[in-house]
Amino acid sequence: MGVMVHLQSTAPSASQIAIGLVLLGLVALVVDYTRMLLLRQKMPPGPLPWPIVGNTFQLPDEKPWIYFETLAKRHNTPVITYWIGRNPTVWICEAQAASEILDKRAAIYSSRPRMIVFAELTFGQSNIVSMFYGDRWRLHRKLTHMGVGLQHVRSYSGFQNNESRVVALDLVKDPADYVMHFERYAASVVSIIGFNRRIKDKNDPIITDVIAIMQRAAELNVPGKTFPMLMETFPTLSYFPNWMAPWKHGLGRGNGRGRNFYYALAEEAANKENHGNCYAKKIMEEAPKYGLSNMEIAALNGNLFGAGSDTSSSTLITFILACCAFPEVLPRAQEELDRVVGSYRSPGLDDELPYIRAFCKEVFRWRSVAIIGGQPHANIQDDWYNGWYIPKNTWVQGNVWAIHRNPKDFPEPDRFAPERFIEGHPLHRPFPNEKGYMTFGWGRRVCSGQGLAEQGTFLTVARLLWGFNIQKALDANGKEIPVDIFAYTNGLNMRPQVFECRITPRTSEIKETIEREGKQALAELAQYDGESKYRASTFYLEDNTKLPSTK
Repeated sequence: MGVMVHLQSTAPSASQIAIGLVLLGLVALVVDYTRMLLLRQKMPPGPLPWPIVGNTFQLPDEKPWIYFETLAKRHNTPVITYWIGRNPTVWICEAQAASEILDKRAAIYSSRPRMIVFAELTFGQSNIVSMFYGDRWRLHRKLTHMGVGLQHVRSYSGFQNNESRVVALDLVKDPADYVMHFERYAASVVSIIGFNRRIKDKNDPIITDVIAIMQRAAELNVPGKTFPMLMETFPTLSYFPNWMAPWKHGLGRGNGRGRNFYYALAEEAANKENHGNCYAKKIMEEAPKYGLSNMEIAALNGNLFGAGSDTSSSTLITFILACCAFPEVLPRAQEELDRVVGSYRSPGLDDELPYIRAFCKEVFRWRSVAIIGGQPHANIQDDWYNGWYIPKNTWVQGNVWAIHRNPKDFPEPDRFAPERFIEGHPLHRPFPNEKGYMTFGWGRRVCSGQGLAEQGTFLTVARLLWGFNIQKALDANGKEIPVDIFAYTNGLNMRPQVFECRITPRTSEIKETIEREGKQALAELAQYDGESKYRASTFYLEDNTKLPSTK
């Protein structure tokens, strides 16, 4: 008789596999969270992170720099650690610490960390803004200085001053539209530098197009708990294709929007015989020598045009807000201008105006545009500061909001007081750098256009203080409408929310001078007149297939 043998299967069941995977995941989670906690013990103080998500969901909905300032005060420390997902970020909230880490150790802290949204899904390693520190970065820095380096800035003062004169003329004609006048002015200056072509009409769509592009880019580098910035917490989500990933908001590798446009502007300017030796032409000539890709050419020109226009106009809007909120600072400024300059010419770069110089410094300090100091820095090696460990490739950010509002360095920080930049005044305090502010960043990553921005701000602020009474708007009953000095936008480059004001010529003699100089300026600027056939808002709707790829 045969014997039947029943063999029991040794293969695991589906439930056993599932349990095993869960246990494996829990072990991995515990190991990873233990790593985070051990690292946290060695790093600067900060809130306790959760597993996987870190402190991401503790972020406020808006203006995280204010929250980081509060954390630094709570922990009584100049430097805090804040976890975005599984990665620690270091936020510097005092001037001395920023100077010691980012300036004095610039050889270590001049790279960029991994940035999903602002780099990998947009600009990549073709743009100096997001580029890792190295030979290619040094080349791009050199090429950028060909356009806005200090050795060139003074040579731009002629047309920069003329454009400033046109702003004053525009304010006489239409003071209510001061924001657009500032945007036209700032965009026109960098357009002349970049493409040897001015922007003469405030309604030129290239102004609003480029400002919108830059403000959108600024929003893509503010830590947040919603998409697309949530991809910094969950980097894996960035690898999904756009068609199945609405959280990417249209961002994606090879996306290229905004880059072909700037390449087209550069190519157009370089190919025109009457466009002189503008920056675009210089870059096109240097491209074969350095093997520049079309995307690199686009980025170099786009950075000059976009960053120079948005930040400069925002600074001038802040200046107007300060004048409305703190009218007590205006008499001393105008007394100095009346004494040195008079009514029959406007102020210039060579005038000795120490209070106006201090006034401009306070504009930069009071409400800095790049409120978190631009893009984050990253250290290329492990480092220690004040007994705290900062691992290699950490996201290190200077919180300019906190730095410029530290009462130790700036008593009564929300008060606009130019006197704090005059030695001997009770508000004056020593500062780690000669400028007295940290508006333009640190170390080798300091803003290349700093000199151009400072020169343009002085020319325009001095001219507007000399030429106009700048006051709060009046309501229907003739009462002044209060302004809110905290009502600012949420992007990396912040600017005041829209507000009304009164801008009127101080005297009839000054008004006549403004009109005379404005007309003369327009005549001298006529050599730069011309229009581009491209518009950012329609560029991608048209047939641009004949343009070289920026990839």
